Amino acid sequence: MGGVVVAVLVWGEIEHWWASRAVLGEPRSGVPASEVLVVLGFANRSADRANALNRWRVRAALRSVDDKVPDSRLVFSGTTRPGGSVSEAELMARYAVREWGVSSARIQLEDRSRTTWENIQYSIPFMNDAESIKIVSNPLHALRGRLYLRRQRPDLARRVRRASDYRFGEKSWAKPFFAVYGLLDLARTRKDTRMRDE
Repeated sequence: MGGVVVAVLVWGEIEHWWASRAVLGEPRSGVPASEVLVVLGFANRSADRANALNRWRVRAALRSVDDKVPDSRLVFSGTTRPGGSVSEAELMARYAVREWGVSSARIQLEDRSRTTWENIQYSIPFMNDAESIKIVSNPLHALRGRLYLRRQRPDLARRVRRASDYRFGEKSWAKPFFAVYGLLDLARTRKDTRMRDE
């Protein structure tokens, strides 16, 4: 039984490691002059505080910031859920400012999107002028975002770099569950993009 548990945990790590490195842009040398980090929101039930998953995504975004880049901006993406009064984007931004001291001047909000496709679609205006783009979420969800960006704006997809959303051993117990859910979503994503091309 213990061997099965270990195998499942290792599988979860491998899937997340792979997803964090898949569908990236063209390699480039040197430090970019600007970068945009698009943080994909997750359904937030509370109107007062970002939930645990959204807080983790904010932290993953902050550790993905390249300190050498002179112009680094955070775009928090996600709308207000039914019955709510504050968007996912705003709740994540508040967490970044209040708990991590991020300057509000570095933050932009995309608060219309209800789906991952829309997260990317409505965040594109914030990406247009950036030399480097990072899409931040749990790795398999971020991979979906990168696939959608490649579908919507292949020119911008060439600027995509890897975010620091994967760390070995971080929440290993949850990775198999996220991997199953994420792989099913990826299968639907590929089917959806094929249908859009027909």
